[in-house]
Order: sequence, then structure tokens, then C-alpha cells
Amino acid sequence: MYAERASRLTGAVVWTNTPTAPGTGRVLPDGCMDLLWYDGRLLVAGPDTRAHVTEGAPGTWAGVRFRPGTAPALLGVPAHELRDRRVDLTDLWPSARARRLAARVNAAPDPASGLEEAALSRAADTGPPDPLLRRIVAALDEGRPVAATADELGVSARQLHRRSLAAFGYGPKTLARVLRLQRALALARAGTPLAETAARAGYADQAHLTRDVRELTGVAPGELLARRG
Repeated sequence: MYAERASRLTGAVVWTNTPTAPGTGRVLPDGCMDLLWYDGRLLVAGPDTRAHVTEGAPGTWAGVRFRPGTAPALLGVPAHELRDRRVDLTDLWPSARARRLAARVNAAPDPASGLEEAALSRAADTGPPDPLLRRIVAALDEGRPVAATADELGVSARQLHRRSLAAFGYGPKTLARVLRLQRALALARAGTPLAETAARAGYADQAHLTRDVRELTGVAPGELLARRG
């Protein structure tokens, strides 16, 4: 069973997931990074360029999902180093520091609240995120071309690409594609027909949507939406 709520950390989401039976799951690309808890361990989920397939015995997971561009400053690791990866926190931080944080989370009333407190503490120590990153996400999520986004933000295309790699894990074109996928899924899950979803989300046509969804998620839109239900 999956549940989530808004975090006290601006833009973040706190979630828990306890699968009821063995099997595979599918975590879709969304431009975000997560701090994860599982069986007393802390891990980091990097930004995905394709669906991450999970499998194994049922077990409780908890996490804090950070909005695009915010996790690297909190974790001290460029996002592109974690692209398409799930990494133990001890591989990113000094062992003693990672163990202290894990002990703090494990001592909390529940792992989800412990992770949230840890994220809030890190945010207080690192200061506010770069406002340019939010503007990049907003422009690309509105479907603006990458070149136009760079011009509007007053940066060169090369600077935009470099900053996107560090903050989001991939270049602005890939980020735009991931954000477009999420727009399409939100429309389709709300009952919008796929042809209309394609037009409203920024695809050339429904066939374009179908190809892109299959490439990013590994399944066709119909199957993906059915699994959601």
C-alpha cells in the first residue's frame, strides 16, 4: 500500500510503501530524487531517465521525494553522478556521518517522519535552493523550447546544460521530456482521452505520445494506466 503527503520542506513529498505481495513495481521518471529508508538503511534514488523496475520480497519503504533540482545541494552530490542509480548513503558520505543519520532516522517514531526531520535539518544547514533552477523547471514544464528557455533566463545554452546536469541529472531536453511525460500521465489519469492528452501535453500526435511513453516507462500507455488502477 502506497501513501504520500506534502512535506514541511517546501516542494517535497513524504511517502511510504508496503507492497502486499512479491512482484515487480515500476517507478516512473519524474525529475525528482529521493532519500529512502529500507530495513534500517538509508539510500538515495537518483533521477531516472527510464522506469526503475523494483522486485523482491514485500517490505516497508519510506522516502522523501525532493522536487527537481533541490536534492544535490542537500546531499552534496551532483545529480548526474546518481542518474538511474540507487545508492547506499554510506557510498556518498563518510561512513560515520551516514551511520549517525541512519541512527537518527531509526530512532524516530516512524521512518517517514525521521526522514522528513533529516531533510529539514539539511535544508536549514544549506540555505535556500538556487531560484534559477525553479525557473528552468517552470519554463520547461510549460513546454517552452530549450533555446528560448536559455534566452529568457539570460544564460547560454552551454551554461543551461551544465547547470541542468548538476541539478537535475541530465540536460534540459531530457528534463523537458520527463516533465512532458508527467503532464500526459496526469491528464490521462484524470480521464482525458489519449488523443487530446497528446495535444495538450505537447506531443505531435497520439502515436508520438505512445512511442515516448513506451520508451520512458517500458510499457504502452494503456497498460500503464491499467496498472495504476
